[in-house]
Amino acid sequence: MNEQAIREALNAHWRASADGDLDAEHAIYADDAICDYPQSGERIHGRTNLQALRGHHPGKPSGFAIRRIQGEGNLWITEYTINYQGRIAYTVSVMEFREGKVVHETQYFADPFEAPDWRSQWVERTA
Repeated sequence: MNEQAIREALNAHWRASADGDLDAEHAIYADDAICDYPQSGERIHGRTNLQALRGHHPGKPSGFAIRRIQGEGNLWITEYTINYQGRIAYTVSVMEFREGKVVHETQYFADPFEAPDWRSQWVERTA
């Protein structure tokens, strides 16, 4: 699978995630894909389990905003935000592709925090 095809598959995946289309969202994964959530110490084995887990999420996301998709070859990273019940989670997804499907994904989630005043002279505030 060439990089343009991977980028198109990623765009379709994130669009389906935002739309709540579980079947289209999970079409990108290999049957035996692994998804890791390092912050909670969880590993999900298989596309079926991953789709079931996300389909039963009690606080389903109400919005996604892609900040950046970057990759080359079989390794692709998406930076995005997820809105969970009015709270934003800054998220990074690292996906490894094999034969056109995601075989391993690791997702990192971070809550926003207030920037300390002491470093204001060296930074630019962003939205």
